[in-house]
Amino acid sequence: MESDAAQIAGLILGGTISAGTPVLYAAVGEIVSERAGIVNLGIEGGMLLGAVSAAWVQLTTGNLFLAILASATIAAALGLLHGVLVEFADVGMLASGLCLFFVGRGLSAFFGEQFVGQLLTGLAPLRIPILSHLPILGEALFHQDALVYIAVVLAACAWYFLVRTRWGLLVRSCGENAQVAFSEGVPVQAIRIAAVAFGSALAGLGGAYIALVFAHTWLQDLTAGRGWVALGLVIVARWNPLYAIPAAYLFGGVISLQLNAQAAGIPVSPYFASALPYLVAIIFLVAAQAWIRSSATPAELTRVGK
Repeated sequence: MESDAAQIAGLILGGTISAGTPVLYAAVGEIVSERAGIVNLGIEGGMLLGAVSAAWVQLTTGNLFLAILASATIAAALGLLHGVLVEFADVGMLASGLCLFFVGRGLSAFFGEQFVGQLLTGLAPLRIPILSHLPILGEALFHQDALVYIAVVLAACAWYFLVRTRWGLLVRSCGENAQVAFSEGVPVQAIRIAAVAFGSALAGLGGAYIALVFAHTWLQDLTAGRGWVALGLVIVARWNPLYAIPAAYLFGGVISLQLNAQAAGIPVSPYFASALPYLVAIIFLVAAQAWIRSSATPAELTRVGK
């Protein structure tokens, strides 16, 4: 019984990591973008483009590195377009992001039609010596593919960059008071465009992870709203990349529980089970309002219509 319980716990924990990693990529990317003063509602579209790009390149070339690189590049281009529209064409950031979500969704469905249902070869897991032999935790946490480890390292690096470096200070200054930053000679537009492109690239990596590792295939709307969840988790994490790690994996844990419950034949409505992770995300978001200080929100995000 104990070995069965340990095996079940390991499966749930491993599923938590797999389900939460793409959300972590998207959330960290959006935090960087919003810290610079731009909300990107198009990250779901970026994730979809990243997923279909990874599937396309992997199936046509067999090269996983190129597939991952393509996912980040294509999604970054979408974010770059968003930044240019907001900063140079004076398009409202919410309207631009929403439109680009539909662009990303439509393009992913169009270009991915020929690959629907085809099996994708994912990344091989890396076993960390000694740690991977720990009971329950070892196999789940220290026998994962490279993208999992990179996601956590990126979150830590993003925090260090934003909080401890001069360039991070410049990014935050753009998100707090762009006019003052500009008067001090900070290239506000360039920094904002670079931040939103970088954030979108991370969303693309999250999409690639879903296609190559989590699902091992491409289907239309494969990301299933994870980009929208990432937008909410940015608030839960108080725009802090380190806080995004537990927030993303809490969401992943609910997905893992839902999938394992269905696999075990527990009599739960599949429609309710599918909705449960997103209901929990809403609860997280509401509960977070009680402990988020108003000062945590980048001041530029309070400007309506831009």
